[in-house]
Amino acid sequence: MSVPTAAPTVAFTTPPNYAARLAHLLALKGFNPISSPTLIVQPTPSTISALKPYLSPPPSLDLFSAIAFPSRTAITSLSAAAADISHPLLSPHGDAFIIAALGKDAELMDDNFVHKLCSNTNRVRILVPPTATPSGLVEALGDGRNRRVLCPVPVVVGLVEPPVVPDFLRDLEAKRWVPVRVNAYETRWAGPGCAKQVVERIEEGALDAMVFTSTAEVEGLLKSFKEFGLDWEIAKKRCPKMLVAAHGPITAAGAHMLGVRVDLVSSQFDSFQGVVDALHTEISRLS
Repeated sequence: MSVPTAAPTVAFTTPPNYAARLAHLLALKGFNPISSPTLIVQPTPSTISALKPYLSPPPSLDLFSAIAFPSRTAITSLSAAAADISHPLLSPHGDAFIIAALGKDAELMDDNFVHKLCSNTNRVRILVPPTATPSGLVEALGDGRNRRVLCPVPVVVGLVEPPVVPDFLRDLEAKRWVPVRVNAYETRWAGPGCAKQVVERIEEGALDAMVFTSTAEVEGLLKSFKEFGLDWEIAKKRCPKMLVAAHGPITAAGAHMLGVRVDLVSSQFDSFQGVVDALHTEISRLS
């Protein structure tokens, strides 16, 4: 009788508000998921306050032609800031207003969200780029013709800001948009002990894969490693068979800049399903 093969153990550093979705997809593929968030991503009282002036009467959003949401949390943060505002955020008449988001994030821009923006829903155009990256979003928006676009982005606390947001704003400017940055939520390091579970598995040589879904997660992990007297080179020596998977090319490039070699990158990165499928294919091939 054959001995059942243990489920491959996969650790991931995704923030708590995204972790359940990724853990579920990993479990469906037969993995043993280990959630070890290295970031906390959430709106705070100060970021909600920063958003409020753009939502106040007379509809301040009428000064803009679009909102570009680079993340799911950007959408939830704007919704939180607008929760106690009774009036629609846009006047019913005017030029078409674009709301743009990436991949499955656009699911949050449902009928309730659109009605909150404008009583005349025909005025609102939802844009989801075919390529789920900030640069793909810029390309889908096209020529800005010197119009203003509101950009709810994170303020990074305790880590170096990755180049993603500055590059996004520069790309918008290059397309003749006038981007207005608002720090709509925080991306904060989860603290010295955030890598504890990962370190324990590495010390046991019992980690089959790591999944990163953003560059800041990688930096957060490495920063926590130092608290345990560990660095990436030592980690790889102690757990040499560990695969590293990145959710999209931007995360892979950021990891490389931080000295972490990525073994595989999902080609479909509009949702976490892409990186889970890529990891499953590779682990099955190596088994």
